[in-house]
Amino acid sequence: MRVKGCGVVAVKMLMAVIQPTKLDALRDALFKIGVTRMTVCDAQGYGRQRGRTEMYRGNEYKTNLLRKVELEILVNDDFVDRALDTILSVARTGPEGNIGDGKIFVVPAERVIRLSDQVEGQEAV
Repeated sequence: MRVKGCGVVAVKMLMAVIQPTKLDALRDALFKIGVTRMTVCDAQGYGRQRGRTEMYRGNEYKTNLLRKVELEILVNDDFVDRALDTILSVARTGPEGNIGDGKIFVVPAERVIRLSDQVEGQEAV
């Protein structure tokens, strides 16, 4: 991504899939380190958990998809490690974590443009 008069600007998209119960604590912790913008989406999925069995009106049902929350956070390179450390420390259940806590994906963002004033690059984050 290029900004007028600047070289390449490194921006990353952090996509964190977490337990819904961890959302408020994680949002507060990210705000404290200066990450004030994110998109939050409801998500469903399964991995090693392979769903779970539930009882409803005396009948047993297999739930293949489990509810999760996905956070999409765009950060400049100088915030990547701080944001990752925060997500890792807050979103885990228990000191050693558990299956089903979620995943974090770090993806390079080629271009960022703020719609309101069409500012592009690091300032748009």
